[in-house]
Amino acid sequence: MTRNGRTEHLAYSTLVHAGDTWEEMRESLETFAPQVKARVSPDDPYAVSLRISGASAQTLTDDAEERARLRRWLDEHDMYVYTVNAFPYGPFKGRTVMEDVYEPDWSTEERVTYTCQVADILAEVAPDDVSPSIQTAPLAFRPKVRTEDDVLHLTENLLRVVAHLVNLEARTGRRVKLALEPEPYCYLETTAETITYFQERVWSAAGLATFSRLSGLPVSEAIGALRRHLGVVFDICHQSVEFEDITGSLRALVDAGVPVFKLQAAAALRMPDVTAQTVAALEPFTDTIYLSQTTERRDGELTRLLNLSDAIEEWRRDPEPKREWRTHFHVPVFLDDLGAFSTTRSGIEQALAVQAELDLSDHLEIETYTWDVLPAHLKTGDIVEYVSRELEWLSGTLAACRERS
Repeated sequence: MTRNGRTEHLAYSTLVHAGDTWEEMRESLETFAPQVKARVSPDDPYAVSLRISGASAQTLTDDAEERARLRRWLDEHDMYVYTVNAFPYGPFKGRTVMEDVYEPDWSTEERVTYTCQVADILAEVAPDDVSPSIQTAPLAFRPKVRTEDDVLHLTENLLRVVAHLVNLEARTGRRVKLALEPEPYCYLETTAETITYFQERVWSAAGLATFSRLSGLPVSEAIGALRRHLGVVFDICHQSVEFEDITGSLRALVDAGVPVFKLQAAAALRMPDVTAQTVAALEPFTDTIYLSQTTERRDGELTRLLNLSDAIEEWRRDPEPKREWRTHFHVPVFLDDLGAFSTTRSGIEQALAVQAELDLSDHLEIETYTWDVLPAHLKTGDIVEYVSRELEWLSGTLAACRERS
């Protein structure tokens, strides 16, 4: 899509496909991307959001010909990569994932090396007129961050990678952006916490001194370099689970100067009034390989639980008080009414209204990776039909927002 003379990139996340190894990801890309392009972008270049796992990053790092092959294939099919999901390092399909999705986290050398490898790959395979982004984990699973030293170590490793990005741009002319993705039950969870982290840990005198040491830049230049290379992915599902005012959260990020390098459209489960009927209808969503972080609002107070099954267990102990639940389970963005409950699609519509007004980010993405574990009654057609409908819905909704703005 073109907006005000520049390209606004939109794709679905290939995290929905098998892709734990490069062989799997390449097969998924070559199988499904041409089919989706034929439906949603037959005559125009087609944007690709590519999942690169730790294993895939190592394969591509070690094989220059495979990197060249990928770039040739994309060019031949009128496609291009503009963003990489480098959040899940290890296996993500066909096995229990749960909190292992955050491992190795930002306390480890593995996460640093992996993210630098992905940046170097992107500098080669992304087109010259695109500044690609890397989606990454929100530092660590919250229960693992216990001390001030933990936070300092996480931040130093993060800034080491940003220093690598600065050096990469100096060497190659290619700007690659790193985007932290806040998520329920993680060290970076809410928008307010994320803004505070940038203000107190990254842009503070101590953060700037650390980055200056790592990058070799004077503090006067470090300030701009950090904002040029480090920002956030705003996942609308995640912040809706937190009961955030999506419009207010996005405006708060803008007011604070935190770059939203990618706006990610995803919808969560919403249960406005939890009843026995609701709980019975939710049972199929508890049988999943992924975390299903659930936030409960009761009498104006929020309670956070690691999984939907935990919330159900609490409800069974005390079912009387009225409460609302929101659960981190990505459901189709084109659905709002799921029968016994609904979704947080209204949050996506609010975010798209902000995008229409402010041109918040040039990287847009739909991330509904749970196709393979969705209850059968929510699946319509095959995976190509599914992601194509999501892309068409988002494009149409954003266009309608722009007509109104």
